[in-house]
Amino acid sequence: MASSKDKIAVITGGSRGLGRNMAIALAKKGINIILTYHSNQEQAAEVVEEIKTLGQKAIAYQLNTSDIKQFDTFLKSVSEYLHQEIGNPNFDFLINNAGTALYAPFAETTETQFDEAMNIHYKGVFFLTQKALPQLNEGGSIINISSGLARFSLPGSSAYGAMKGAIEVLTRYLAKELGSRQIRANVVAPGAIETDFGGGHVRDNKEVNQMVASNTALGRAGLPEDIGGVVAFLCSPEASWINGQRIEVSGGMFV
Repeated sequence: MASSKDKIAVITGGSRGLGRNMAIALAKKGINIILTYHSNQEQAAEVVEEIKTLGQKAIAYQLNTSDIKQFDTFLKSVSEYLHQEIGNPNFDFLINNAGTALYAPFAETTETQFDEAMNIHYKGVFFLTQKALPQLNEGGSIINISSGLARFSLPGSSAYGAMKGAIEVLTRYLAKELGSRQIRANVVAPGAIETDFGGGHVRDNKEVNQMVASNTALGRAGLPEDIGGVVAFLCSPEASWINGQRIEVSGGMFV
């Protein structure tokens, strides 16, 4: 079995917020990182440099995870990079993290909003994972990022929460169908986290932050560093018997 130093994780949306923290946490475990970013190349480059200071290999690629037409080119670039770096086009972990917020009441959600959310939160995850399968090593792992909003309901998140619910069902199917290759599939479902997600909705809106804290058993909103270590754990040998599971990381929100 390859050592951690030889293992590679692909993380979508790894330039900021939760994805950045996941990338750093995995690098600290000795895993090399390939991350994607949507528009901020400078932020992505900063994450790459931070990972390199930890002694791991890292590279960032621009990718719109809602545009399936980009996936073949992206995976070809990943293959060529890995051939050059390690002589093998395959990687070990796929972490489907990229996403955007959608806050709209059910009665006012437009078809355009719905389609944009569906493309990034479900369709893109489905087909990027499908297309990545030939490059995913046997014994590897898929981690899909969901949300506490797939378990509890807050007004204004009907489309987003429902799509995250679909991701959770898909993950169980992946666990079942990929088990013959010893590939595990799990869900990490963060609660409300203080990041710039949704324009800093939880971080910067005092009323929202206090609402979250008052409904969380541990008495605060989550921080990015609350999530990355859980993802890194699921990519570790210690988690090798965890499969088809949903792990909510919310501090006990609405328990």
